[in-house]
Amino acid sequence: MIGIIDYGMGNLYSLSKALERLGYAYEFVSRPERLNDFAGVILPGVGAFGDAMTNIRRLGLEEGIRTYAASGRPVLGICLGMQLLFEKSEEHGTHAGLSLLGGEAVRFRGDYKVPHMGWNQLQVKQEHPLLEGVNSGDYVYFVHSYHVRVSDPAVLLATSDYHQDVTAIVGRDNVFGMQFHPEKSGDTGMRLLRNFAGQCEGGKA
Repeated sequence: MIGIIDYGMGNLYSLSKALERLGYAYEFVSRPERLNDFAGVILPGVGAFGDAMTNIRRLGLEEGIRTYAASGRPVLGICLGMQLLFEKSEEHGTHAGLSLLGGEAVRFRGDYKVPHMGWNQLQVKQEHPLLEGVNSGDYVYFVHSYHVRVSDPAVLLATSDYHQDVTAIVGRDNVFGMQFHPEKSGDTGMRLLRNFAGQCEGGKA
């Protein structure tokens, strides 16, 4: 069973429907004591970083998510949820994140359209079970105004190009993130979700 963390700022409907199409059981979870019921959890997110962390703390989920990650079970952050896995964001001031990975979310700066919205190609940086069946050149769907600068390039599983290298997929041990929306990214996105769900269910995809 996969837990989708509901802290009031996630795109829960499309994500849950994607898991249904893949045949994986899920439940929404908003209480930290229930996190241990799940083989893996997904942290979605839409909106502002600071508001998201405020909601997470109000629900008592901050330490719950950290403890869950320390247990070795898979955690996946999607879009804003990926940014929340890092140490901080500069969105509307400086806000501390979950610090499961090193780095910060910064705003796109330049003479180009912000937010970055649309289909862009992945550039795979290293082989990983999460990326099985996914290749450089595959397209995924982004919607974001902030992007993550990682402290350790070893966590970069894939990048994309939007006037610069953009962190697209990260992973270290059991903690993963996708800046784009896999649930809205066609066959490639479904493959990525299937790979993550397979890890949650003991590698059974």
